[in-house]
Amino acid sequence: MPTRNPAGHTVVWLHPEAPPKPAEGAPCNGCGLCCLAEPCPLGVLVSRRRKGACVALRWSDTDQRYWCGMVADPGGVTGFTQPWAVRAMSALARRWIASGIGCDARLDVEPPSAEHH
Repeated sequence: MPTRNPAGHTVVWLHPEAPPKPAEGAPCNGCGLCCLAEPCPLGVLVSRRRKGACVALRWSDTDQRYWCGMVADPGGVTGFTQPWAVRAMSALARRWIASGIGCDARLDVEPPSAEHH
């Protein structure tokens, strides 16, 4: 879960193998930063919160990246398992999160300081 440090910055802990954040407008590479910082509107619905990491975010060891669970595994996030519902939720999630549009996370990334190790 993101925390605030004394300087007022939000600290988000990423998976060590997560790819670096792409430039704004560049294709999403699954860095996970945006979803770990705060949920998107769809994430607010499934997480039932406006702050903190989205509960739908999933790390993939196979792909070495984060995926939106509502796109990759909506049944695992919601518990709905009907194939038509899973397909519909995944398609809706792609549209809601603007999948394929490009990175819109206006976040600055800094490596952890020595005091956070």
